Amino acid sequence: MPAEFSVAHRVQFCETDMAGVAHFANYFRWMEEAEHAFFRSLGMSILMDYEGSRLSWPRVSASCEYQGPLHFEDEVEMRLSLTRLGNKSLSYEIRFLNNGREVAIGKITAVCVLVGAEEFRAISIPPAVRQKLRGSGQVFSDDPT
Repeated sequence: MPAEFSVAHRVQFCETDMAGVAHFANYFRWMEEAEHAFFRSLGMSILMDYEGSRLSWPRVSASCEYQGPLHFEDEVEMRLSLTRLGNKSLSYEIRFLNNGREVAIGKITAVCVLVGAEEFRAISIPPAVRQKLRGSGQVFSDDPT
């Protein structure tokens, strides 16, 4: 089992449907919440200055499989694992747990890009960023592609 970064979230009333069950689309927002917290834990952000431009991580793939519901006031623990570190992209798996029971598994692949006034292009993950990701305690596939 890979090392995991963990963050908690309490399900808000506005995140539920009329039955009090968390709406499926919120899992994608919560995956992003876990991703942002993971980057902050490494002293970074998913939008930061780099060589006169902005470095960011748009998603190229996102999915979520659901095993059970979350309800209003449930506290969900999100456990993020970095599963792949490529040359220009990285992949995560986020496990959603409620009282130790897995209720969903989300997956995201994001690409490292420079965002400028006239550009939006994929680049190799900068060495300093790669070093922080490698030093995160995560166990993953280090894929040079």
